[in-house]
Amino acid sequence: MKDSPALPKPVQQPVPIVMGGAGKTKTPALAAKYAAEFNTPFVPLDFFVTQTGRVREACEAIGRERPMTYSAALIVCAGADEAEVARRAAKLGREPAELRTNGAAGTAQEVADKILAYHAAGADRVYLQILDLDDLDHLDFIATEVAPLLV
Repeated sequence: MKDSPALPKPVQQPVPIVMGGAGKTKTPALAAKYAAEFNTPFVPLDFFVTQTGRVREACEAIGRERPMTYSAALIVCAGADEAEVARRAAKLGREPAELRTNGAAGTAQEVADKILAYHAAGADRVYLQILDLDDLDHLDFIATEVAPLLV
């Protein structure tokens, strides 16, 4: 908004739009036309590859010249060993196997490998969703054990 009294003023002009979803035709077309970033929320890697491929094709179809940022959102459930992963998954009401498929779950190396697989498949960003906000040890584990494996 021009001359808005709000502070601080937006840094980016125009404000980048992040779009996401699983639609096969409309979603990719809308993202190609309007989005600065396309996100696939909480889907397995193969679907990320399929959906971002659709968006890339939609960008090509309209001759889009500006780059698109591709991202994925994953539920994270990490632990030092299988018992810790299972304990955290149970607290979420989820199974470790399901979280390994549809999220980033397991040991530090498993979680890092999953994030790196998304990056290798074209993800510029990976957002990790922490569902148990009271488990601060989980955050510490991700920061101290997973993050260094991503460098």
